[in-house]
This record gives sequence, structure tokens and C-alpha cells, in this order.
Amino acid sequence: MNSNLVAHKITVATFAEKRRNNEAIAILTAYDYTIGRLLDECGIDAILVGDSLAMVMLGHVNTLSVTLEEMLHHIRAVRRGVNRALLIGDLPFMSYQVDESQALRSAGRLVQEGGVEAVKLEGGRGIANAVRAIVRAGIPVQGHIGLTPQSVNMFGGWKVQGRTATAASRLLDDALSLEDAGCFSIVIEGVPAQVATHITERLSIPTIGIGAGVGTSGQVLVIHDVLGLCEENQPRFAKRYADLGSNIREAANKYRHEVLARAFPGAEQAYAMSPEEWQIFLNTPSTADGRRG
Repeated sequence: MNSNLVAHKITVATFAEKRRNNEAIAILTAYDYTIGRLLDECGIDAILVGDSLAMVMLGHVNTLSVTLEEMLHHIRAVRRGVNRALLIGDLPFMSYQVDESQALRSAGRLVQEGGVEAVKLEGGRGIANAVRAIVRAGIPVQGHIGLTPQSVNMFGGWKVQGRTATAASRLLDDALSLEDAGCFSIVIEGVPAQVATHITERLSIPTIGIGAGVGTSGQVLVIHDVLGLCEENQPRFAKRYADLGSNIREAANKYRHEVLARAFPGAEQAYAMSPEEWQIFLNTPSTADGRRG
């Protein structure tokens, strides 16, 4: 591990500083201890335990099925591996939409029971009061506008948002409303690049793009897309930096063939008893039935 990468802890204040200095922010998702630890060691600015775990970890077709309890299970695992990066946890569907009190309780659980340092929730002006309530309690909030996966049924599928002037204006209003409510940053997903850039220029807080072009303050991707573990229906905006899916298949096939051929385990994977102890063992009568020998 590069000792320089762990020199200081990333906080929401670091996000604000990076925005002022025009420094890009790198965020990835993680859902378990091992990946969280590896990403933290690489100097990733923030690690998001996203409700995308519903799809990439639990096999659901969208993010709507994951519960607050399931989110907490994965958040606690990631927390054990993360020291430097800012840890952000998603508030899942129907854990904050009922009212401000519910939103505050759910956010509080992610902090108290999961150890997150910020929460993320989807929506614009309609959730501004919930954001205010959470922020008043001292919990940093990251907003999320554009193609918000929890609204996939409302959108009629995974569709780019903000493609018309009217829709783009609504997104800008949503972003300004979330900033006014106290969000420390806003994720912009599935939005035309020029719209996301314009929103970024209008805000004083950082924007984090995912399928929103290079003009945002930073980027976030799902780690399974980055590593090549989701080989079907990979979104256009994702970039594959490795092909671990093929590597896993190759390793598993090699293992299977070696087991069938009795080539694994070999001597280097086995333990041995000294010849003297082996002879003693062979010459010791069984206390069970006397048939050893």
C-alpha cells in the first residue's frame, strides 16, 4: 500500500476542497470487506455501498427489492475494510419516501449501525425536506438526480433523462433545490453531457457523474462493471477495466479438471505426518472396534 494514500482521511470537507481546486473525485461501489479494502488501498476518494447490490449481488432485476436490513448487512462488511475513503450508503426504496421522520430514522441507522459517513438518496425537489431533516441531524447527504434507478417503473425503463429543454430545466431546478437543502454533493446519472456540465457550473457543490459526461466534478461506477463481472446488459456509460468474469471461469474450469484428474491437491497442498508417528498410529489398536492395522 502506498503510505501517501492513507496520509489523510477523506471527508465531505475534502469534497468541497476538491471542488474549489477543480480536482476530480473518483468513486466506486463496493459491497463486501475484500473489495472495500482493496479500493481503499488504491486511494479511491469515496466508496458507495449502493442499492445496485440488489442486482449485482442478490440477482434482482432492479434495485427496488433490496431492504434497509440488507443494505446494513453489506455496509457493515465494507466498513471493516475502509479506513481512508469516505463511506457512503444508499437509502433503499421506501426507506425514506414516506415522510421526513422515516427518512431521518433510516439515515440514522446507516450511520449508527453501519458506520457510514454520509447517505445517498434519490430524487429532486420532492425529497428536499427529507434532506433538510437528515442534514439538521448532522448526517451528510449526497443527492441523486437524472436516471434514478428507484424510479425505473415511472420512467418506463432505463431511459436517459433531460433530453428536452423542459426536462433539463427540471433537472437544474432539482439540483439547485438539493443544494439549498444542504446536500454536500449530487450524483447525476444518465443525463446528456452538456446538461450535466451546465448543472455543475451552476452549483457550488461537487457533482458526480455516471453516464453524464466528463464535465462533472467526479465520476462513479459500479465495481462489477469496472471489473468485467457483469457481462450482460452493461450500460453504455460503463467502461470495463478488467475481464475478471473470464478469469473466474478459466480458474474454475482448471480447478474442476484437476479435481477430476486427481491432480489437485498435490503434495504442496497436503500435510504430512512423520514416518515415526505414522508407524505408531498404525500399530495402535483402535479403541472403537479393534480392527485398525
